[in-house]
Amino acid sequence: MNDQNETSDKAQQRPGIQSVEIAATILKALVRGGGVLPLNRLAKLADLHPGKVHRYLISLTRSGLVIQDRDSGHYRIGPLSMTVGLAGLRITHPLRLAMEALPALRDKVGETVALAIWADVGATVIAIEESRHPVTMNVRVGSLLPLLSTAAGRTFAAFMPADMTADFLAKEWADSLAQEWAGDNPEDGAGIVPDRQELETILDDIREKGLAGIESRLLPGVNALAAPVFDYRGRLSSVIGIIGRREMVPSDLDGPIAQTLKETTDDLSRMLGHLNTDTA
Repeated sequence: MNDQNETSDKAQQRPGIQSVEIAATILKALVRGGGVLPLNRLAKLADLHPGKVHRYLISLTRSGLVIQDRDSGHYRIGPLSMTVGLAGLRITHPLRLAMEALPALRDKVGETVALAIWADVGATVIAIEESRHPVTMNVRVGSLLPLLSTAAGRTFAAFMPADMTADFLAKEWADSLAQEWAGDNPEDGAGIVPDRQELETILDDIREKGLAGIESRLLPGVNALAAPVFDYRGRLSSVIGIIGRREMVPSDLDGPIAQTLKETTDDLSRMLGHLNTDTA
């Protein structure tokens, strides 16, 4: 992954053909706008003058990258764009890309990183790359992550369809209440499970920032961060997390470790065809 990033950086520094880059900007704006747009709206999204966009659209239409609807005059993604996109999807495996990104992320932040996906049984850890100073934790490959009390779990709760997480959340709330009645909750764990109103506030914040952070009360002194990876449809593909000692992994979402995590997941989302990484 480091080699890929270095290659990308070098490519951006080399002189290229500006007209190709402008055409790409227009195509990306068309995708962000839903794939069908009138000229003025497309120009606004591309941040270009409508006259300039129109000239490019003539060539893009001739090449088959864009087509124009005869009745409305709106522009839409053309057959050649779809062919190129499908070819890319056929050779792109989301989980392989995410797994390949883990060692590079671990080396960048110097902390343990993990990859989780949504399975029939819930949020499931499928890969872990431990740092040189591994932390004591009860998470292993195959572990199921609580949605209410882990950074990765809350990320799934924020971005998965509500009907897919509802039963899991209800069970966790019921289990937490049962433990409370039985007096099994440790005193320092009080408040680790948010109520429904608190959870909605937490999830809204995760959706806005594209990051989740938590100070673990079940494992004192251990913090966790998590961020989502999206596919070309805008659906949650996986979640990557960082786990480490509190002094090494602050739960501050504006800190360098959190931002490095977000840069990694944003890059993966773009590689999977998800263009709107600012507002997932």
